[in-house]
Amino acid sequence: MNSDELSLFQNRTTADFIKHTEELTKEIQELYCGDEIPWCVGYSGGKDSTATLQIIWYAISSLPVEERKKTIYVATNDTLVENPVVSTWVRNSLSQMKIAALEQQMPIEPHLTYPAAKDRFWSCLIGKGYPAPRKRFRWCTERLKILPTDSFIRSVIRSSGEVILILGTRKAESVQRSMNMAKHRNWRVRDHLNTNPNRPNSLIYLPIEDWRTDEVWLYLNQWRNPWGYSNKDLFSMYRGATADTECPLVIDASTPSCGDSRFGCWVCTMVNKDKSMEAMIQNDEEKEWLQPLLDIRNELDLYNDRERRDFRRIYGKVELFERNLEGTTSVEPMPGPYKKEYREYLLRRVLEAQIQLRENAPEDMRDITLITDEELSEIRRIWLEEKHEFDDRLPQIYEEVTGEPFKDVRLGTSKKLLGGDEWETLKDLCDEDAMHLELMSKLLGTEYQYQTKARRIGIYEAIENCFETSSRDREEAIKNAHSKRDLKTAVDDGSITNVKEIQLTWAQKKFGKANLENPSPEDN
Repeated sequence: MNSDELSLFQNRTTADFIKHTEELTKEIQELYCGDEIPWCVGYSGGKDSTATLQIIWYAISSLPVEERKKTIYVATNDTLVENPVVSTWVRNSLSQMKIAALEQQMPIEPHLTYPAAKDRFWSCLIGKGYPAPRKRFRWCTERLKILPTDSFIRSVIRSSGEVILILGTRKAESVQRSMNMAKHRNWRVRDHLNTNPNRPNSLIYLPIEDWRTDEVWLYLNQWRNPWGYSNKDLFSMYRGATADTECPLVIDASTPSCGDSRFGCWVCTMVNKDKSMEAMIQNDEEKEWLQPLLDIRNELDLYNDRERRDFRRIYGKVELFERNLEGTTSVEPMPGPYKKEYREYLLRRVLEAQIQLRENAPEDMRDITLITDEELSEIRRIWLEEKHEFDDRLPQIYEEVTGEPFKDVRLGTSKKLLGGDEWETLKDLCDEDAMHLELMSKLLGTEYQYQTKARRIGIYEAIENCFETSSRDREEAIKNAHSKRDLKTAVDDGSITNVKEIQLTWAQKKFGKANLENPSPEDN
């Protein structure tokens, strides 16, 4: 028990804790039998969610079978970039749970949710080029965790009208967590039960919110797992690493990052180091096969990654920001998505790591998948349709790394007007001018997308956008952004002289200085 927990709670004896669990069991039974609202238990496979589900299971199993009428959903979300050890643990636990629920006549239904293919980690990072998540751009949490979980919760509400969410959140996890939970007491209905301010028609039940960490382990070690899984193995998994927190069921953006935990994503760059995976590899020779994952994660975690990224934002515009470096303030372009070359490199690295893991992982984990077929298909679609990279490099990279032809799960993907040969020809014609190549590929891609449409409404706007975002080279585009910024600043300051000077400078760039000094008769 750490100092934070000592400051938050008085020491409770073992006898007091046993009495508390008995009282909590009666509370759970009363809440269960009090209405027809279904329950949804958030389960991550970690200690807190296991203890929560376990005490719920014991409480309901003590009721007569005829009173176990209300469905208890067990919701687990798989981001598809979970630590493989934990992911396998959770999947096996859910399988065992289904069997035990049937045998014991328990109204428990495990559900495993996933993010949509377009929202998955590699679809966004390798496909769209989103940079590795940071505190100021934490794009992963909503897509990988909140949306899939929220979608399942909404489906339960649609079918039943209401739902009670049961979470293993505890005040003793941290002082910050305790403070956040204290704020939610404003919505308290009864002991351990709050209304959910983020989701209408739902309540949140927190049965172990007052438990200390040592009490969680006491309960797990002294009470046998009711669905036949091993709590001792769970303890051993925790002991194998230094971090001692887990990822709860994430239902809103206020939930903090869980990158420090073995129960987080192996690609997480929200923290300085993945201490848990490092410890698992260091403490257990049988887990050295995880090293390729740690290598990729550390490679993504580069603070200054400007060389990997475009100078424009993902929508093609240059955005400027004030940067303070060592006391010197400068106005610079805000880095955008990863460049084409780096995205292709990352794809190769992930596929290579997947092969390494399948060769070196334990026998029961040889089918491990780092990047799914759906993600590969979505990445290919993004590169072809959104980025207009018609050289179609994904199938080539896939076959080079795996030795097998790529089979796209989407229909109609074999119909292509242009390919790698045409790309190389266009590259030669553009004389290695990257911006010219990008503009030409966008124009060709845009025309190809519109040629099959019955009505070509919007094509002129699409073509105009191609020129707007890709017709200037890097230096010219950045200068243009500075001119717009200076003009806006001059207008905001009300400086007419500066506005006229900036407008004149812009006109000289656009129409030429000579024409402005010697206008033709037609200009008058």
